[in-house]
Amino acid sequence: MTSDKKNAFSAIDLQRRIYIGGMGGAKPIVPLDFQVLESAARQRMSAQGFAYMAGGAGLETTMHANRKAFERWQIVPRMLHDVSERQTTMELFGQQLPAPMLTCPIGVLEMAHPEADLAVARATASLGVPMIFSNQASVPMEACAAAMGDSPRWFQLYWSKSDALVQSLVQRAERCGCQAIVVTLDTTMLGWRTRDLDLAYLPFLRGMGIAQYTSDPVFTQMLDNQTDNPSAPMPAINLTTIRNLITTVNKFPGKGFFSKLRSGKPLNAVRQFISIYSRPSLTWKDLPLLRQYTKLPVLLKGILHPDDARQAIDAGMDGIIVSNHGGRQVDGAIGAFDALPVIAEAVDNQIPILLDSGVRSGADVFKAIALGAKAVCIGRPYAYGLAIAGQAGVEAILQHFIADFELTMGLAGCTRVSDITKDMLISAP
Repeated sequence: MTSDKKNAFSAIDLQRRIYIGGMGGAKPIVPLDFQVLESAARQRMSAQGFAYMAGGAGLETTMHANRKAFERWQIVPRMLHDVSERQTTMELFGQQLPAPMLTCPIGVLEMAHPEADLAVARATASLGVPMIFSNQASVPMEACAAAMGDSPRWFQLYWSKSDALVQSLVQRAERCGCQAIVVTLDTTMLGWRTRDLDLAYLPFLRGMGIAQYTSDPVFTQMLDNQTDNPSAPMPAINLTTIRNLITTVNKFPGKGFFSKLRSGKPLNAVRQFISIYSRPSLTWKDLPLLRQYTKLPVLLKGILHPDDARQAIDAGMDGIIVSNHGGRQVDGAIGAFDALPVIAEAVDNQIPILLDSGVRSGADVFKAIALGAKAVCIGRPYAYGLAIAGQAGVEAILQHFIADFELTMGLAGCTRVSDITKDMLISAP
């Protein structure tokens, strides 16, 4: 059970409530089986929204590799340990957390639910689980922070072609109480995402998922100075184009549809975002610039090779996240969990290691901790919970993960997170 008074609940109590509720015909508000959860979310989302959330790069072999990587390791439970009291709490960058879990930054959450990032912010705050604000959010970070009180939150940074915009985003994150900056390294270009390409759909072109930009003073100043590019490709003009134009204008902040349309800023914002959101030329030499912008801990997300982990340490980074972007960037890439052991060996506890990509259960969290991760980041499951039941769906998903982790920990003979060690796993035959 967790000791934090705001988050105090035990897995056994949660189980009991579910089973007793079943006596009256009630079932959990979100399915616990991931395949059923994904199917239920699909029914609530548009075809385009579900493709964006669920899809991966190419043949999606990296997504499958993420799951197979977890299956290659098995837990070896130990018996006759007193596990009547269990603590899932842990500390990360000086913050006491209810469990070794955070929510991944997921962009364009408005495709899952109208309240988008705001619902996730409220859900994570209710449990004390850190939320990593997405750089491609549907709600500005300040609005989410205002809904979270003093609950922990981090900020994900896509390194823009504009250093002034990078500085502005990072310093906004610092001002609204973010406790770390997560630099996503693996998306300097979009991967070959076949589901999205089949539908010819990119949400950003409709003004979705760019709220961090349209709320940023540096970005909006760029719109004032922007001139039309006559060589930019234009779609065919038809009813679909007009509907998408209306969506784009409505998504842009401010009042008055026609005044926004006449200003040209909604379309300019989309063009500017597409033009500068990421920097393919980014190298290790650019990282010191971030230290000039913020004193917050900086983590590098997308590390899959031990040499890159060593280089992150040499560059003075405060942590790394072992991740392949949930299989959305490189088809045929190594599973993130497969990369974890050798990276943990290279890092040798010098900085915290986190893991995302393919985490689907509390047992997965247990395995990640055993192989050297300090914590894990949960992605698609909470987005599906959001699609099904909004804030309550996200809360339920996170509670299920924490409860599953607590029970796995206790049934394996552990009473606290620090008891979980590598010798509790074996490589599957």
